[in-house]
Amino acid sequence: MNRYILDTLKDVGAPVAFEYYEGDEDTYLRFFYLGQDQFSSDDDEQHTIYHVQVDIFSPGNLIQLANNTKQAMKQAGFRKSYENDKYEEDTKLFHKVLRFYIIRED
Repeated sequence: MNRYILDTLKDVGAPVAFEYYEGDEDTYLRFFYLGQDQFSSDDDEQHTIYHVQVDIFSPGNLIQLANNTKQAMKQAGFRKSYENDKYEEDTKLFHKVLRFYIIRED
């Protein structure tokens, strides 16, 4: 799933990392998993729901980057379940929290 999300977000307009961003850019995305749920039938897993959070950080306007991210995730089959805006005082970065989920057949 990591590669799928990295490929999905690679062209949104900022570097993307799984869990920790270690680059030098002020504007970047990171993602991590909030968990997953399996649905079984006759003791056989049929579907898995992956819950993913994408965090966008930037010292400036996040609107276009957030829109690009939401569109890319939607095109990849994810549905948005949560969105929130924050400002990180310690880093002086705007922080957009986006949560998505996708149901995959096993």
